[in-house]
Amino acid sequence: MSRDARVARWTRPSRLRVWREDIALGGPLALVPAAVAGRVGGAVAAVGVLLVGLAIVLGVARWRARRFDRSWLIAALDAARGDLEDSSDLLFADPATLGPLQALQRRRIVDRAEAGPIPVLSPPRDRRLLAAVAGVAVLAGAAILLWPRAQGVALAPAQEGLAAAPGVPRLTAQALEIMPPAYTGLPPRVSRVLDARVPQGSRLRWTLRFDPAPRRAMLATVGRAGIALGREGEDWHAGYAATQPLLYRVTAAGAERAGVPPLHRIDLAPDRPPQVRLVAPVAPLTLLTPGQRSAAVAFVATDDYGVRATATLRVIVAQGEGENVRFSERLLTLSGSGPPRARHFAARLDFASLGFTEPGDVVAQLIVADMREPAAQSVRGPSAILRRPPAAAAQGGGLEAMTRRVMPAYFRSQRQIVIDAEALLAERPRPAADRFLSRSDAIGADQRLLRMRYGQFMGEEAGGGATSAMPTNDEEEGTTPAAPTAPTTDAHDHPPAPPPTFGAAEDVTAEYGHTHDESEAATLLDPSTRATLRQALDAMFQSERELRQGDPARALPFAYKALRFIKQVQQATRIFLARTGSDLPAVDMQRRLTGARGAMGSRTLVAAAADPVDPTPAAIWRALDTPRHGAALDALSRWLTVHAARVPDPLALAAAIDTLRRRPGCAACRETVRGALWQALPRPVAGLRRRDGGDAIGRRYLDALP
Repeated sequence: MSRDARVARWTRPSRLRVWREDIALGGPLALVPAAVAGRVGGAVAAVGVLLVGLAIVLGVARWRARRFDRSWLIAALDAARGDLEDSSDLLFADPATLGPLQALQRRRIVDRAEAGPIPVLSPPRDRRLLAAVAGVAVLAGAAILLWPRAQGVALAPAQEGLAAAPGVPRLTAQALEIMPPAYTGLPPRVSRVLDARVPQGSRLRWTLRFDPAPRRAMLATVGRAGIALGREGEDWHAGYAATQPLLYRVTAAGAERAGVPPLHRIDLAPDRPPQVRLVAPVAPLTLLTPGQRSAAVAFVATDDYGVRATATLRVIVAQGEGENVRFSERLLTLSGSGPPRARHFAARLDFASLGFTEPGDVVAQLIVADMREPAAQSVRGPSAILRRPPAAAAQGGGLEAMTRRVMPAYFRSQRQIVIDAEALLAERPRPAADRFLSRSDAIGADQRLLRMRYGQFMGEEAGGGATSAMPTNDEEEGTTPAAPTAPTTDAHDHPPAPPPTFGAAEDVTAEYGHTHDESEAATLLDPSTRATLRQALDAMFQSERELRQGDPARALPFAYKALRFIKQVQQATRIFLARTGSDLPAVDMQRRLTGARGAMGSRTLVAAAADPVDPTPAAIWRALDTPRHGAALDALSRWLTVHAARVPDPLALAAAIDTLRRRPGCAACRETVRGALWQALPRPVAGLRRRDGGDAIGRRYLDALP
């Protein structure tokens, strides 16, 4: 017998034992994944997984059996057979290469080895272990197959609007599970329709049922890859993380003959950033009282899903005057109270601990964050300014004295005169004639006071015993002036003057008039605003005259006209006073009226580059009118992918594009696309035409100008 034949004969029992033991151990283990596949995908999936598992078991058994070669056999014979005298290697040696003594020993070993049956040299596995593993695997597979199925969501009848055809798969039932993100605090819900608006970041799960069951089904999306549906028994499922809006339709293999299913859309409700409102102090700017050592600030932070329980209060202290202003900043952590969607944050600022000891400002600003995950949205709220004014405000100079920052407060009282006149006319029963005239005259006196106050800004003075530069109704008719309802006041503040001296010019002026350093100081308004205020004064005078005569009905049109003019005056953003400081440089008389421009720069305005206009929407708009508009739809789809923010409803435009693709001859579909695209077209830019250069004579005249 050859050496190789003897090795195969002596190792065959060990190989058979390993094959039997591996199959006995791996076969039951392969039943467990097969049971799982059968529970999820049915009998076909179970058989497939079982065959794959058995193939793996057989491969492992074959690999383990390959280790039984001649080297293993020699070692096993020497260990199991003592009568072979550790000379088992001579059984497989070539007799021609052996010496006389080795040949004699080989013949003795061969006779002893062939005398008895061939033993199984591989050690056996524990049969109790094999039985236990097989029992556990069979019980696990049976439990998986027999475990009661979880009750799924209740399906609603599908209404796709497609005609039923024998043998054609048709969607019969549907349900859409919506699981909002945990930080929103919203409970999961089930939608009976396939269109929904969900919070951004929600998990969606579709459960669909077809009759008859198709080979495969999917959610065919518009503008992105489709979502495959997996089968679990009679139902088909799919999942999606709603991070982007979705436009899709439910399709099944073999259902093309029934028509095109309708489109469904998933809209997203984005998480809005928190809103912060200042509660205390009520006004953004608060002046501190002398000796005040602390102040309370309070904010309310609201959010659609809730703000975090803690927030940061940013406190900036600016103190000092002029160029010696010093700044310091601190961040304080505040704990909120109240419900998460409307938390209240409050703190009391101790000025001593903040180092706020001089005139200046303390600015408090709240920084809050919402509960969005993984990245929270943080916002800065409005600032509360706590101001400690200086002990004595210095007189403004330079530019501070050239511009008055706010309009006078009495630019708001003309409306009250209109209200009083209307109330007098609407009073029922009508008052007696003398009482009616008295009340109308009182309103006229208020109108006169207001006119005189506005007249001060036109250079007209009415202080002390002086009368207004504009005549009153009493002065015109020569009657006795009516007593004013309130003392006439001057809009300027002056220190108390010493007792007047009879005959002194300055004392006469102080008693009966009002002085300015220069006449231009009374001209506070630009010419346009000054003309408007003059019209308002004229209308006030007409209103005052009619009110003094006891006719409020005729006075109301003039009062309304004065109110309109005053509202125009309120829109004037700057009021210029006389220039203070150094004088203007003297005029160079040698250069005056010479026409020499010198180093003056060109007054021609440089043309500013306009923002580039995207020509793609307009080109697509024109291409939609051509018979072959397929390329235009492709270009529009690509443009919409990049510029979806320019369209109010990108899903509606994508749906219109998809409908026009499927129905190229539909004129109404084309108009729908054009209507959705209209809002994305750029607005035409106002064109500037260059001024005509004129004829030859005009050009010579322009060229001759210096």
